[in-house]
Amino acid sequence: MANSAAGSVLADEMVVPTTAGFVKGVKGPGLKTWRGIPYGRNTGGKYRFRAPRPAKKWDGVRDCSMFGEVASQPTYSWTDKIRGSEDCLNLDIVRPDTDEQLPVVVYLHGGSYIMGSSSEKALRGYNLVKNMNVVYVSVNFRLGALGYLDLRTVGEDCVANPALHDQLLALQWVKRNIEAFGGDAGNVTLMGESAGAAAVVTLMCVPAAAGLFHRAIAQSAPVISIHSSTQAKFWARELIYRMALPRETTLDELRQEPADDLVRAGQSMMWRSGELLQLNSCYGPTVDGSLLPDHPLTVFEQGRQHRVPFIIGTNDGETSFSKAFYLRSSARRRSALRMLSVFDPDNAERVVSAYGGGEARTDFSELLADALFWAPSVRLAQSHAHHEDTWMYRFDYAPQSMRKLGLGAIHSFELNAVFGDHESSRSMNLAKIAGGMDHLDQVTELVQHHWQQFIYYGRPGAEWKPYRGRNDNEPGRATFVIDTNSRIAWDPRQDKRAAWENYNMLEWGTGRPDLVNELDFIEPEETEEEAQLKWLGLMQFFGSR
Repeated sequence: MANSAAGSVLADEMVVPTTAGFVKGVKGPGLKTWRGIPYGRNTGGKYRFRAPRPAKKWDGVRDCSMFGEVASQPTYSWTDKIRGSEDCLNLDIVRPDTDEQLPVVVYLHGGSYIMGSSSEKALRGYNLVKNMNVVYVSVNFRLGALGYLDLRTVGEDCVANPALHDQLLALQWVKRNIEAFGGDAGNVTLMGESAGAAAVVTLMCVPAAAGLFHRAIAQSAPVISIHSSTQAKFWARELIYRMALPRETTLDELRQEPADDLVRAGQSMMWRSGELLQLNSCYGPTVDGSLLPDHPLTVFEQGRQHRVPFIIGTNDGETSFSKAFYLRSSARRRSALRMLSVFDPDNAERVVSAYGGGEARTDFSELLADALFWAPSVRLAQSHAHHEDTWMYRFDYAPQSMRKLGLGAIHSFELNAVFGDHESSRSMNLAKIAGGMDHLDQVTELVQHHWQQFIYYGRPGAEWKPYRGRNDNEPGRATFVIDTNSRIAWDPRQDKRAAWENYNMLEWGTGRPDLVNELDFIEPEETEEEAQLKWLGLMQFFGSR
């Protein structure tokens, strides 16, 4: 009887073995899906802020017909309600209802490092799988204060990059298990958008990720958000302040706090600190010298990244919403200089001048978009092209209804074309309200063709020229402009690209020496004796005045 039961289980095509145990998925129209498969254990309690542990083995067959818990995060509302759990290390798999072995896409979602999930309707991948004929894996990982803060200044018993460790563990799981789902473990494309795209770029610089993926696609990657040591110290201190805890709070004490309170504190410091006006995002990967040895821009420049075929690009209207910022042109100029001077006070003026001083609304919006997305993406493409095939795009398509609103191809709008799910996207809801979605099907077909060619063969369609320097036959820096009249643009916006060439975007805080000195002064690792001596020295200094 036992052998009969085991044979019955194995005969079920939706029951698949993994390294932790059997999982059973569900069939849909033309698709097979497995949802909420654990790749890691609970990260709460004493495991908070630590590297993840592989999933614990289970007996029998695990039901994977329902989506797993998402990472703890705020909700899209005016309340302080939190959703999700610290027991969130799970992934979803979708594939066509066939027996083919297929290329694999591993997708890392965006959401400003604080929100998002594998199960967002627009990212479930059903149409992508049907149209591209691939195995699609979408991953949940820790977010916000629980995943993207380096708390080593609070205590050494933690890792600097919890979320990055999660993503690495998920890739290792895929390497060991995806063939059981009909995926080709030797043909894995790592893809992400926004914060997920920054994760893709970062993983290209993680030595431990070698061999875990074979191509990479980064859509609108905010690589400027990589945290410097100054930012890491600043936000660790800020989290404790927002939690209304003593400065001497330890990691053990933070582990005893409710996860929801940490998420609320993280949300509060993001919106109420005012630091976004100085390009100081709360969250992002941190250069820790071990898992992430150096800033990705440096790693790429030195040719130490994983040399895999690479697509990278941005949208034409990434931050077009910022046209509404500031009533006066003088205020926009001051803001532009303040933002860029935080990284490089010596070259900020030159960059801002290339945008007319950032005084006009359109110029300010373009400068902000380029600082966050385009300029670092160009630098990554330039560096990677020296060693491996690289393709760059600019997504220009937007319905006329959105152009009339002055928005254009806003941040994340290209996801409508990549995933082909035109009913689930929040940005498409905006387009519908504004009056229409003309030519979207045409653009979707084009984008999915090129993405599929790249996923299968490591190169997009023939009309998309590689990104490389000038030579006798080509002007160089080919950029595929995706629109209703898609075309190759050679070195687009050359004057602005040149303005960014000497700008140093590696070390946030260079232009705020007062903050750097303050954070170095209050370094919490100092001993009680050192603190007393420092205090005595200050008393003597002020006493002499």
